[in-house]
Amino acid sequence: MNLFRHRPVVLPSLALLLAAGGCSSADGDTSAAVPSPSATVTKLCRNLDQALPSTVDDLDRRDPSPASALTAGWGNPAIILRCGVERPEKMSDPEADGVEVNGVGWLLEKQENESFHFTTTLRRAYVEVTIPKDRTADGMAPLVDLASAVKKAIPEGIAD
Repeated sequence: MNLFRHRPVVLPSLALLLAAGGCSSADGDTSAAVPSPSATVTKLCRNLDQALPSTVDDLDRRDPSPASALTAGWGNPAIILRCGVERPEKMSDPEADGVEVNGVGWLLEKQENESFHFTTTLRRAYVEVTIPKDRTADGMAPLVDLASAVKKAIPEGIAD
């Protein structure tokens, strides 16, 4: 059961919040842990991989290693998408921050390294998008660019 409150956010105010994350130089190659979801979720994630845009926030797709249909990336430092992740514990927190972007609900979590994790809510698979601190000034642009693919490939509902 999803218990956190879902708060629509005005994009400029969240962009200002995200801009507080700061900037740093790009690092080398990008890697991402590949999730290991159920077969049902894996199929949804493969559908998402096929629906993903070639650019996000005007950044070309550069998938992380190891290569997998469950992960994708754009730019360097990379915006990373991982499909089929576990349900975040924070989703049970009634005080957790949530945003809705173009019809897709996201749990917002700021990380210790100043990056942000956004995890889909009320979808049949959990999709996590990490926006590195170097890209937080772009606000919600990556989620805007990804919303259509998520809506197309990951049906609404509760993940298994």
